[in-house]
Amino acid sequence: MRTTYARLAAPRRGVRTWWGKAWLRAVEEAAYSDAELKPGKAAARRGDVGGITVDSGTLLAAVRDGDDAWTVEVVVPVLDDDARRALVEVVAAESGRIADLLAGDLPHDLVEHLEEVGVELLPYGAELAATCTCAHYLDPCPHAVAVLVQTGWLVEEDPLVLMAVRGLDREALLGELHARTLPVGRPDLEPDLEPDLGPDPDLAPGPADLADDVEIAVDAALRARALLEDLADLEDLDAGDAGDAGDAGDAAQG
Repeated sequence: MRTTYARLAAPRRGVRTWWGKAWLRAVEEAAYSDAELKPGKAAARRGDVGGITVDSGTLLAAVRDGDDAWTVEVVVPVLDDDARRALVEVVAAESGRIADLLAGDLPHDLVEHLEEVGVELLPYGAELAATCTCAHYLDPCPHAVAVLVQTGWLVEEDPLVLMAVRGLDREALLGELHARTLPVGRPDLEPDLEPDLGPDPDLAPGPADLADDVEIAVDAALRARALLEDLADLEDLDAGDAGDAGDAGDAAQG
């Protein structure tokens, strides 16, 4: 799904997460020389990059340069079907991983496990192919470097942007997790033949349940808030009844 992200201000203390630093290393690898890298970083810090549109395998943004504006498109290889399936399997392998991703964290062991099964999530320099409407003859030009640097800030804020660039955005990831119906530990059962055994504490939670963690948490929070409001109303009612009873007692004594 195509999504446009608003311009981010430059991080006051620089990029701090390990995956944000890994993205910027790839940008530095992609740059031909400091003649492109330094002005590109400066343009990103000045806010010359407009909103970045992220789609499967592409980044698109306009970059201001004096009185001119140039259009940059970056192409990043997307994961093939096997790699997508492997990524979903790895995310589903541990119950806390989808919650970490939705909370803006990219567990290092998740990326390590992906590499073990042959999936490279973080790009390297040669994978970042850029074109720009300016007349610069090198790829990437300073405008493209600026877009890539700004994208690194987006990725640091939300690692799901990285997955979207690789072809598996938030909705697609959650959808594929929901689509997994076999409980862990029962691969011998076909989905349409699996008997209804009811709750079994000996079985690990199904991967589809992992994608529901956040929805369940939100629902629980809303229910808790409603309960607290009901309790507050009940306390007010009790206080009012006690006051009425006191007034009635005073009247009887009088």
